[in-house]
Amino acid sequence: MNIDILNKKIAGKKVLILGFGKEGKSTYQFLRKYFKNQLFTIADNDINIRDKNTFDKNENLEFILGDNYLECIKDFELIIKTPGISLKNLDKNLIKTLNISSQTDIFLELFAKQVIGITGTKGKSTTSSLIFNIIKSYTDNVILVGNIGIPPFELAEDINNETIIVYEMSSHQLENIKVSPHISILLNIYQEHLDHYQSYKDYQMAKFNIAMYQNENDYFIYNTDNQEINTLLNENSLKSQLIGFSLESEQKNGIFSANNNIYISENNSTNVFYNTDSERFLKGEHNLLNIMAAIYACKLKNIPDENILYGIKNFKGLEHRIEFVGEYENIRFYNDSISTIPEACIAAVNALKEVDTLILGGYDRGIDYSLLADFLIESEISNLIFVGKAGERIFDEIKNLGCFNKAFYEADSYEKIVETCFEVTQKGKICLLSPAASSYDMFKNFEERGNKFKELIRKQFNK
Repeated sequence: MNIDILNKKIAGKKVLILGFGKEGKSTYQFLRKYFKNQLFTIADNDINIRDKNTFDKNENLEFILGDNYLECIKDFELIIKTPGISLKNLDKNLIKTLNISSQTDIFLELFAKQVIGITGTKGKSTTSSLIFNIIKSYTDNVILVGNIGIPPFELAEDINNETIIVYEMSSHQLENIKVSPHISILLNIYQEHLDHYQSYKDYQMAKFNIAMYQNENDYFIYNTDNQEINTLLNENSLKSQLIGFSLESEQKNGIFSANNNIYISENNSTNVFYNTDSERFLKGEHNLLNIMAAIYACKLKNIPDENILYGIKNFKGLEHRIEFVGEYENIRFYNDSISTIPEACIAAVNALKEVDTLILGGYDRGIDYSLLADFLIESEISNLIFVGKAGERIFDEIKNLGCFNKAFYEADSYEKIVETCFEVTQKGKICLLSPAASSYDMFKNFEERGNKFKELIRKQFNK
């Protein structure tokens, strides 16, 4: 690790750590190792931070806590913002005058040349985990960090010059970076996190930062089928080498799917790499996009073809993403709680094909559900169960389109939902939780929602 870079960034400056959740704690602990006597300030909405954490009485540490904690940010030379803090209600002109950084930004200044960065509204956890597992089958000198749940500073001391760093990046982690990864992957952009940003465009630009600061020796692997990405490419000039991946069109320099094969095209030559009818756990066309991105990234890191093919075949996917819960009373249950947007729900239904009952809804963030409503009306799904404010709005959209060939159910608890699933789902068919909405109205996150669903299915079966 280049300590000179860290010293130049931190030493002697008036530094604010903005937000003290998991990543904020990680940032403070990391910086304190290298700057033992420097004064740091922690700002957070939670007034009980000092009571919840153990601090040495002699530490050079100050706190700004409570509802007005954001008012202090203009007083600091460097603000290290954690992903969960939104600045959308602050004046944009004020924000432009501030030196706002993040753990991701500092980590990239130290290690960008070794990083494969992956982002996208959907698929980033699957793709990051797939890349990591492929590389892990070839070398142990690889780490997986970021939005997947591990703040990168926690593994910084395990990194040497040859370590491959697979970094899952959320828009929140990307919004304040000034350095982009050596290999960047942008899977897709859809409406998401509209409650965190002033506009959908701000969200898109946060995602696009993954490529904005690359140079001519870097690689940008992107989904050419996604209109938002194509628009951003037309509006912004990139220096990096562009590598497209697609389900819809042949790529002159990239990777694409056609005729039940995945082809790699480079140096005026196109060759078959993978047969898409091959045995794999990652079902659905959306996962072919994730697989193509992973293949090219691993090829750039010189991972042997046999390791890549083995990894694709054996990677079992993620919990809460089209996760098979089990077969109970001759009904197959799937947990897709990670689905928080319409496109993810549509992808899950298309991947499973035999969905008879679908559970929809949750916390309403104002996402456009017209595409989903049109899809559901044309689908062969028999039963739709709605929950939460988002569920109410999806139900209203479908009713307004005059849909009369399905059974509709509304529920105010997951106990009632699961009970209804067992009652109405046709034997031999699938019951799917793919809510197309956030979980924050009833649960702390999508994991808790998925786990509750699985628990209740097994409990109902064992009654």
